[in-house]
Amino acid sequence: MLADFRHFSAKLWRNGQSGLSLGWKSLRQQGPSQLQFWLIALVIGIAAGMAALGFRVGIAALQEFFYGASDKDLHSRLATLHWTWVLGIPIMGGLAVGLLMQAFSKTRRPQSLADVIEGAALREGRVNKREGIVSTLVSLITLSTGGSTGREGPVVHLGAVISTYVSGWIKADGITSRDLMGCAAAAAVSASFNAPIAGTLFALEVVLRHFAVRAFAPIVIASVAGTLVSRWQIGNVTEFALPVSDIGFYIELPAFLLLGLVCGFVAFVLIRSIFIAEEFGDLVQKATHMPDWLRPAVTGAVLGAIAIWFPHIIGVGYETTSRVLTGQIGLWLVILFVIVKIAAVAITFSGRMGGGIFSPSLMIGAMTGLAFGYIATSIAPELSGAETLYALAGMGAVAAAVLGAPISTTLIVFELTGDWQAGVAVMVSVSLASALSTRLVDRSYFLTLLRRRGVRLAEGPQSYVLGTISCGRLMRAHGAEDGASETRCFELTEQGLSLPPDATLEIAFAMFENGKIDIIPIVEPPKDEGTPPDLLGALFYIDALKAYNRALAEIAREEHA
Repeated sequence: MLADFRHFSAKLWRNGQSGLSLGWKSLRQQGPSQLQFWLIALVIGIAAGMAALGFRVGIAALQEFFYGASDKDLHSRLATLHWTWVLGIPIMGGLAVGLLMQAFSKTRRPQSLADVIEGAALREGRVNKREGIVSTLVSLITLSTGGSTGREGPVVHLGAVISTYVSGWIKADGITSRDLMGCAAAAAVSASFNAPIAGTLFALEVVLRHFAVRAFAPIVIASVAGTLVSRWQIGNVTEFALPVSDIGFYIELPAFLLLGLVCGFVAFVLIRSIFIAEEFGDLVQKATHMPDWLRPAVTGAVLGAIAIWFPHIIGVGYETTSRVLTGQIGLWLVILFVIVKIAAVAITFSGRMGGGIFSPSLMIGAMTGLAFGYIATSIAPELSGAETLYALAGMGAVAAAVLGAPISTTLIVFELTGDWQAGVAVMVSVSLASALSTRLVDRSYFLTLLRRRGVRLAEGPQSYVLGTISCGRLMRAHGAEDGASETRCFELTEQGLSLPPDATLEIAFAMFENGKIDIIPIVEPPKDEGTPPDLLGALFYIDALKAYNRALAEIAREEHA
């Protein structure tokens, strides 16, 4: 009897091992089935949620160590510290950031949510893992020691690193990898802000930039998992505690329309200020021969000097944002705070320190809305509601215009505050702000940043997909039966109408049209000067067109799946 039981147990164990081995092999070779995909999404959601929670707890712990306070009362604490601490801590933080980037980063600048968006569109749903981990550490130090940025960008990027590892392990294709990246982004946002609905839509609207039904279910699963992780540690609480809004504001809707236009312009000023500060920083660094590792430390000194007088610029800024949303700051002071905060955000990014832009845009939007509310309610006090309602609407409007994400940003504002009564006012302001900002920048801060790097995602896949297809992959080899004439290839090469194999169709299409030719020789550049290039093959115009059409069809299939 005992021998039979042992034999049965051994057989069951062997069958289980065999089943797991076959399942893992099938997963790696054929990709996950729908059920497997949902289970992977759940695992990624938990992992990304834990990472976001760890990042948040890490910031709080380091702020407690350096300043003796958390973000909820940091600005009040700074007002009591000696100015040498307020000045010195950001300098030390900047120096640590610079040395870390110098030692471990090839780009010498922290990556951001823009790199995640680029990875989803052009890198088959993957990001650089090493740069991502370094950027997360840099952002942790920045936010803990005086940088004027936010935590949402780093946690989304960290989630993308997790999904990249998983995609590599299971050898996922581009569509699956992008969906997994969306799962990680949703979980990270949900865990960071306790906002599961907004986290889901943020991943679809900002990261994947489409609303395919195929991706919706796993992203929801991951988003809920990330939220549960956050609530397990922090509880089911909103970031900001607000009084209930007066819903009798419909007569004020024209004022909220005007507020939306003002917020759209403020968002444009914030975005442009960041790029102007970056260019100015490059000029100063070049003129002074400043090493890369010193630039963040100099930036920390500037931020520390500003914080002596305006401590609200330090960190994520939730204490000041809470005071604004409850109307505890006066008109002229809040206007001054808007100006100083925009300057501090621009300085932080120009110094190549880490962090995101979403939290600063929430704070700037709330201050802009409160200032507008003071003015609007003073003009017609008998027809007006509370000034704080304008602060809530402004918070969503500026953030939506900066991110280029009106849907998810509107929901994030509701979930951060728990105030769903003010929905009409927020949506009206968000819509006008987004409409104005998209005419002043390339859809959002992130897409404008990518365009400055030469990546034109804002123009749609018909533009950026050309940069993802290499000529060497499509060429017909030299000497092939259906290849190009060798004589013709050498003639075109002598005319300068040839390309290396790593050139993309973006360059090839321009050469086809400008040169009025139907083939482009693909050559290996000569190693020694004076020697002719090696002819590898030729790219035919018809082959390039077919590849372009296939890529567009694949994108359409993914977005409408």
